[in-house]
Amino acid sequence: MSDSEAQTAGGCSRCRDLPSLPFEFTMAFQPIVDIEQRTVFAYEALVRGLKGEGAFEILSQVTEENRYQFDQACRIKAIELAARLKVTCGLSINFLPNAVYEPKSCIKATLEAAERYHFPCDHIIFEVTESEPVGDPAHLGAIFKEYRAQGFTTAIDDFGAGHAGLNLLADFQPGIIKLDMALIRDIDSNKIRQSIVEGVFHTTRELGIDVIAEGVETVAELGVLQRMGIRLFQGYLFARPAVEQLPEVHYPNSSPTE
Repeated sequence: MSDSEAQTAGGCSRCRDLPSLPFEFTMAFQPIVDIEQRTVFAYEALVRGLKGEGAFEILSQVTEENRYQFDQACRIKAIELAARLKVTCGLSINFLPNAVYEPKSCIKATLEAAERYHFPCDHIIFEVTESEPVGDPAHLGAIFKEYRAQGFTTAIDDFGAGHAGLNLLADFQPGIIKLDMALIRDIDSNKIRQSIVEGVFHTTRELGIDVIAEGVETVAELGVLQRMGIRLFQGYLFARPAVEQLPEVHYPNSSPTE
């Protein structure tokens, strides 16, 4: 089955007979590491051009008319490549909630791709960015509910960067939140950011939600976050994204007990 066929297989009437995407893309992979276990917790699939062009160049071609096809194609491409690269940990995929018409129907192509490429559904993490406006919060809640029912993990990306903030967390309890890199940058020398992150981490721990600190670039940032109790990290300190490859992971020495 081709990607275009998979995009519309079993979908609702709004999803059938749509044209193919007018552009091509691939995926880069960046690890999310468990610093305590010194293992890869998951790989995030990040959109790239076929020649390694950045995400912006691809996303700038996404329109209201092709948003659904793009969202579905991203899921399928990520699963296909992860299976080819023999990913055995988690696979984190970004999704566009405004491209999901009806959660139960729109997830069918993802389920079919997971079966076709023999990739376990319980290894898939679906991220929605907090910075993307969601016109219908109830719709996002229905998506999260359906995804959890199918065995997927859900995550809120860029937490702290958008308008919803803690209201989004109050309405939807995902399995994971990813702290926005703006909160992480220079946190070792910024007491205000430290207080905010500590407060968020305390709340999520009470709710049983895992926290990933993204955008970590220095050993000093890592050390402060480790001392707070955070163990999952993503950023250039560990590895840069690699197009259609799993990059080598660097585990720096930090001082979490200082």
